[in-house]
Amino acid sequence: MAGVAVTPPHRFPPATPIAGGQEVRSRLRRFKGGREPADTQQRRGRVCSHPTGDPAPTAMGQGRLRLGLACCLLLLLLGGSGGLGSQGVARGPWEEEQGSVAEGGPWGRARYEAVKKHLGAVSALSKQYWQYLACKVWQQGFEEEEESSPRPGWSLPLVGQDYLEILSAWYCSFGKCCKTGDCRVVNNITGLEADLQGQLHGQHLAKEVVVQAVRGFLQSPRPEKPLVLSFHGWSGTGKNFVARMVASHLYRDGMKSECVRLFISLFHFPHHKYVDSYKAQLKKQISETLQLCKQSLFIFDEAEKLHFSLLDAIKPFMAHYDNEGQVDSRRSIFLFLSNLGGNTINEVALDFWRAGRAREEISMEFLEQRLRLELQESAENGYARSHLLEENLIDFFVPFLPLEYHHVKLCARDAFLARGLPYTEAALDEVARMMVFVPKEEKLYSAQGCKSVSQRINYFLP
Repeated sequence: MAGVAVTPPHRFPPATPIAGGQEVRSRLRRFKGGREPADTQQRRGRVCSHPTGDPAPTAMGQGRLRLGLACCLLLLLLGGSGGLGSQGVARGPWEEEQGSVAEGGPWGRARYEAVKKHLGAVSALSKQYWQYLACKVWQQGFEEEEESSPRPGWSLPLVGQDYLEILSAWYCSFGKCCKTGDCRVVNNITGLEADLQGQLHGQHLAKEVVVQAVRGFLQSPRPEKPLVLSFHGWSGTGKNFVARMVASHLYRDGMKSECVRLFISLFHFPHHKYVDSYKAQLKKQISETLQLCKQSLFIFDEAEKLHFSLLDAIKPFMAHYDNEGQVDSRRSIFLFLSNLGGNTINEVALDFWRAGRAREEISMEFLEQRLRLELQESAENGYARSHLLEENLIDFFVPFLPLEYHHVKLCARDAFLARGLPYTEAALDEVARMMVFVPKEEKLYSAQGCKSVSQRINYFLP
């Protein structure tokens, strides 16, 4: 018929009618008041696991749940194409190409309007999924939105809390979830205590002091000053291991968190002639981190090699908060790792062994007093020349005892397990015998601790 533009059949193949936005939303509302009937769940393979003790999802159900999450993400992408405030689909090359069809005959316009209506429904629905995800990520913003707008009449399928957390974590991996890094704070003290108990060997004092100090500090509603811990002991006894474990249990991103800063003396501050420049840079970095995260973690490795003026430069951040033009650091934690005091700690442990007493009998009060005296008397270290000890800014001196033969075997076992490798008692003994033990007479303590154990198991690989 002249004057009427007809689209060839291959351009728009026949299709079944597409459900509009109202029908899609009505289907979703069935999940609002409860779950689907049991037979429907079984037919769909979607039986979700909840903390209330519901059945665990089957393998097929898990697969379909993951597929459902993928569909959610696809809806988000589709919905975003129309703009956040748009109810339809933006006009693009496809629409311009079909302009003559949409404006032509009734058959072409009906098909065009059906597709446009469906995409509009998908856009509106995906925005609802987006709002739900936003409320999972930005709790405060969601509460404000609830107060200013009526509650939406929709709900997500029962995909389970674990899968929603995975979806939120997936989004957060592409950008910041909030303006500060504090939204990534987890403060899992229970997990920290369990991991220290199972993975830190031969350090009963460090386990007790670290857990109690961190727990008490985080539970305090208004701390007067930051928590300052100073770890002391020979190399390989677990100081770095504990510091990294603290970071991984306080922050979701562990050592990669924006709230965690690691400073290594000989790496970050190698030349004393540039100490003035180092002081300015160090104070700036600490201030910027504190502005980003109220609960920050600062780790200073090889602290005995820090210039005393650097320690004095960061002293105001560790002192009591006076609120006079100072960044609030009261929620922060400072960890200093040092080999200083290692000989004193080892002498005490050796005396207990020679007296036939168990190392677990060594008390914190007995050892901390001797450790503090050694740090004050040695004029060569930055501790003695700075004001940290004089003004009692260090809350706890945490001693790390020397490791014995059976502790090294436990470290070797952990190294095998961490790499998914089988092991035997003979292999563990072989790894332990490769270490150097002191003193010469007793050969009681590993001179390297467990520092090179993970490399030594390479000899046992096929």
